[in-house]
Amino acid sequence: MKVVEAMTSRVVSVTMDDRIPVLRNILSEAGFHHLLVIEDGKLQGVISDRDLLRVLSPFLGTEAELQRDFDTAQRPAHQVMTRSPVTVGPDASIKDALNLMLTHDISCLPVLDQDEILGIFTMHDGVRALMR
Repeated sequence: MKVVEAMTSRVVSVTMDDRIPVLRNILSEAGFHHLLVIEDGKLQGVISDRDLLRVLSPFLGTEAELQRDFDTAQRPAHQVMTRSPVTVGPDASIKDALNLMLTHDISCLPVLDQDEILGIFTMHDGVRALMR
């Protein structure tokens, strides 16, 4: 089975300058775990919900919140994204894609045909495909 048969074709993209509050809102509203960062129509990076958890203070929104916690929470996407993400082509096998994800310790692969974004392949997509 090929990646194109198992990938999620509905992706959500953001710009390099979108701020963390926007990113958090998109992730919670859309129910996604990954956002693709696009500039000039090209993939520049990936942001996962875990990337945001890693940079945000646990004191955010509490009485213990400091100014630096608030400032950090206003960062733009380009400061928290993974740059030059590992990608895969649509004709790659599910096994090869999963192996690539394990090798690089990542949870998703943007699926590209040349520079065109076709979708995103996640661990969940891979497991679902193997269960069929």
